[in-house]
Amino acid sequence: MASDIADEMSALCVDWPLSRLPEGGRRADDVPHAPNRNPVLSGDEKRLAVSNALRYFPPEFHETLGKEFAEELENYGHIYMYRLIPTFPLRAYPITEYPAKCLQAAAIMCMIMNNLDRQVAQYPQELVTYGGNGQVFSNWAQFRLTMHYLSTMTSEQTLVMYSGHPLGLFPSTPDAPRAIITNGMVIPNYSSHEMYERLFALGVTMYGQMTAGSYCYIGPQGIVHGTTLTIMNAGRKYLGQEDLSGKVLVTSGLGGMSGAQAKAAVICGCVGVIAEVSADALEKRFVQGWLMEKVTDLDQLVARIRKARRDRRPVSIGYHGNVVDVWEKLVDEMDRTGDLLVDLGTDQTSCHNPFLGGYYPVQLSYEESRILMHSNSEQFREFVRISLRRQVAAINRLSGAGMSFWDYGNAFLLEAGRAGADVFKGDSASSEFRFPSYVQDIMGDIFSLGFGPFRWVCTSGEEKDLVETDRIATEIFESVLKNEVPPPVEQQYNDNLRWIKEAGSHQLVVGSQARILYSDQRGRIQLALAFNKAVSSGTLRGPVVVSRDHHDVSGTDSPFRETSNVYDGSAFCADMAVQNVIGDSFRGATWVALHNGGGVGWGEVINGGFGLVLDGSEDAGRRAKQMLAWDVSNGVARRSWSGNELANETIRQAMKEDDDLRVTLPFPVTWSPQ
Repeated sequence: MASDIADEMSALCVDWPLSRLPEGGRRADDVPHAPNRNPVLSGDEKRLAVSNALRYFPPEFHETLGKEFAEELENYGHIYMYRLIPTFPLRAYPITEYPAKCLQAAAIMCMIMNNLDRQVAQYPQELVTYGGNGQVFSNWAQFRLTMHYLSTMTSEQTLVMYSGHPLGLFPSTPDAPRAIITNGMVIPNYSSHEMYERLFALGVTMYGQMTAGSYCYIGPQGIVHGTTLTIMNAGRKYLGQEDLSGKVLVTSGLGGMSGAQAKAAVICGCVGVIAEVSADALEKRFVQGWLMEKVTDLDQLVARIRKARRDRRPVSIGYHGNVVDVWEKLVDEMDRTGDLLVDLGTDQTSCHNPFLGGYYPVQLSYEESRILMHSNSEQFREFVRISLRRQVAAINRLSGAGMSFWDYGNAFLLEAGRAGADVFKGDSASSEFRFPSYVQDIMGDIFSLGFGPFRWVCTSGEEKDLVETDRIATEIFESVLKNEVPPPVEQQYNDNLRWIKEAGSHQLVVGSQARILYSDQRGRIQLALAFNKAVSSGTLRGPVVVSRDHHDVSGTDSPFRETSNVYDGSAFCADMAVQNVIGDSFRGATWVALHNGGGVGWGEVINGGFGLVLDGSEDAGRRAKQMLAWDVSNGVARRSWSGNELANETIRQAMKEDDDLRVTLPFPVTWSPQ
């Protein structure tokens, strides 16, 4: 089987430009598909979109492909080039299976293949990994050409990626990144949702979300850890409890990112109720074992919630239907019986993309919504706005009775506010929401402590390598805790030590052999160096790729999420995220990515990420120490300058430990205008 895949990979990478048109690729019926898009294009723009797509192919194929691409654009609102979908399964095969001239290129190929794995990707044939529209590429020609370039790349070349389009291999040096990725870099004045739809249809830009377009997604495990910590901290803060037995969390979404909620609820010991409108998404999580039970009737759901509360046993219950119906049913039960059946609430619909499949209005079925959003987009938009207002009204009733609700950084409150829902403190002219954000209010000021989501992938594909990295991480965190650390730092290490000790028992792997935990600068560097040493000694069978979510200390400028607690007026500035990518690129990253959009949506955020291959060499260790220190201290320094005391203490300690680090610190301001 391994040699067969290697042969398939070699054939895929060698055949470019195409010598013949593939016959096997097609739009399959057995996988979920992205909603049909509805870009408003003129006749000239439609012809331009087809012309742009044909540029990838020799002229002898243009007549055949031109007709196909015009039909795809008309039927689906985008040219995906389904004909070019590979006929063999895409997944994170062992790194030795990729036909590459340098190890770093093979690692990038492995990460790309994981993002397009049917078990991982939300809409694999539309190249969407998660979030409803988080693209890896814009079309399948870009995938094939990228894999071709990576297969021929040497350690003195860099692949340049323009929003999914491989511009080419350019001469560089072994110290330079092997890939530089940008996604959605539209001039700010034109970064509107309407312009995005037009430019994406033309094939000239794309929305890479965060780790979709940077090739660093690791399946729903990538967020289950953060969700687990969020629920634990919400219990501490709002319920005053460590033990969440019998406590009920109500939320929505079992898709790419939100699929983590069911697993996280059970890990935390509570009763998780998750509504999902897509039968395919719900069934996928049920089959994978991430969701324990499923119901389709609201009365059955209420009865099951009551029993779970009495039994005080962890359980995840998936409701196939709209979450608005769930919220309103809970209000009805409260009015009828006086019982408040929910303790904690949030929402993880893809509200950054509310009108193209990120949010489904309660008035319509799932199938009706997918038709209407394409056939009558303005009517669909109005249904969404009404549904959001109804959802918030029910949440407000339950919140007033004692439920604690928070925004999960998915633009739910932002879009609900735009729809006219009652989500603001005071009047609608206020920009302050009545409900807290999970970043600043629940997770605590972790970014100012330098903590954030650090992850790694064992490219051997062997489970025992992942088990060994878990053991290494446990040993390192226990060692850190033996030394004197400040209480907030100690709690973070303790929570993550518990996580890593239990991770193997929770069957978290979907796709690549990967793991995530939250760590600060010290922990990240120690982990990377220890992994690199284990690769060098042969303890690990293959290289390790270390990365992180863009949602991190320095990775994202987002005024409604990651930088929502920056109060010096700079929350809408993006210097930090841009500088971070530039700094990572010359300090040792194997690849870097800079994106417009991600998390809360297009035009709302600038974010970036990296991948770093640890191959056991001294050079890899040098890169890890140099790059990971910057990758954390940049964001801590920015937060310190904005006036954050925790960040000030953290960066001062970092300067004590590194004589070459000198950061501008703010003086306390003692004067105020009369």
